[in-house]
Amino acid sequence: MPRPRRGRGRGRGRGRGWRWALRREGPGRPFGDLYLSEIPHAKQFRPLPMKNPQPIELTYPEYEVLRLTDLEKLKQEQVAKKMETSRGTVWRLLESAREKVTRALTESRPLIISSKGEIKKM
Repeated sequence: MPRPRRGRGRGRGRGRGWRWALRREGPGRPFGDLYLSEIPHAKQFRPLPMKNPQPIELTYPEYEVLRLTDLEKLKQEQVAKKMETSRGTVWRLLESAREKVTRALTESRPLIISSKGEIKKM
């Protein structure tokens, strides 16, 4: 008889927004699902003048973590609970998002907000 699954529980996020998943094939543990409250309306930002045309890509989970921590002033533990992931994952996403936004501003590069994974309405 199979053991019951423990952990985050995949059924808790129904009716709460969007689910983002990046599927990885091959060795290692597959990525879990992250829950987003909304899909961003803006898809890109372009500086004037543009010194470097090579864009920087910001993923939906990075955008969501940046929005929740910096705009809604939530703590990382609260963001992790809202997105149903660990605080460590929130920290890594936040560091990556802040680095990308800062690099786009200082190097005068376009910032593209992309899904880079599966998105489903919950």
